[in-house]
Amino acid sequence: MPPPAGPTLQLDRVSRRYGDTLALDGLSLTVPSGEIVGFVGSNGAGKTTAMRIALGILAADDGQVLWDGRPAERDLQRTFGYMPEERGLYPKMQVGDQLRYLAALHGFDAAAARESTDRWIDRLGLADRAGQNIEELSLGNQQRVQLGAALVHEPDVLILDEPFSGLDPIGTDVMSDVLRERAAAGAAVVFSSHQLELVERLCHRVAIVDAGRLVASGTTEELRSRRSGVRLRVDVDGGGEGDWAESLAGVTVVAGDDGAVVVELADGVDDQAVLDAARRAGPVRAFAPVQPSLAELFREVIGR
Repeated sequence: MPPPAGPTLQLDRVSRRYGDTLALDGLSLTVPSGEIVGFVGSNGAGKTTAMRIALGILAADDGQVLWDGRPAERDLQRTFGYMPEERGLYPKMQVGDQLRYLAALHGFDAAAARESTDRWIDRLGLADRAGQNIEELSLGNQQRVQLGAALVHEPDVLILDEPFSGLDPIGTDVMSDVLRERAAAGAAVVFSSHQLELVERLCHRVAIVDAGRLVASGTTEELRSRRSGVRLRVDVDGGGEGDWAESLAGVTVVAGDDGAVVVELADGVDDQAVLDAARRAGPVRAFAPVQPSLAELFREVIGR
């Protein structure tokens, strides 16, 4: 079933300087309702600055934030759900009190704040910790409470900065499931992460930023289709570390392990000619295309 149609969050050619440092350089980013967008880049690439501008915490020097094609007003941006990378909770406040307080700040009456808080505490696996102070929780459980704080007012836009940091595998599964549920319910979800295998598994689309500029975006399959060269994994008994492939024009050995090698074919190279050369070297046990991971695509796109 396709995700629900709805408004789109856009950063339109946004720029921001800190003194002599250009943090964002005409960056454009699109986050449709009903989708999860992974926002990835190296440290200092501009991800957090872009998120804070989307939220109205920072002002852009140039460009604008749009919602449904119109400039996003400050009052609207205050309704967005935000999960910062740094801890943003009151450490001496109990979990339940914290979430009820935040729901009330967003205009919920006491009954609605209590209902929403109880529901999210249960959904995030925190029911037995609702009466504990935030500072008494593990880092992983604090991270779950931070997600609850971003969700307790049921936002249409959810912006999360490194939400999986400090989570164990069970916590990661809970976080992933909740983000999928919010997108399925029609929310526009964007999160940054250095855990690219999670981004690849979870996101509808990926946006790669480098030095404050968007350098690639699309589904992982779209990013794969744009790269040049085809890669094959070839396993040859007695084939060494790919010696048989070294003399083939337009073929480069990019990895090897005990007879199995990954070779990259330049445009126009016939894969059947590669198979014939492998057969001459010995019995071929495996011959199959290799799909680059998002981490490999990321390294190729940013060039380091």
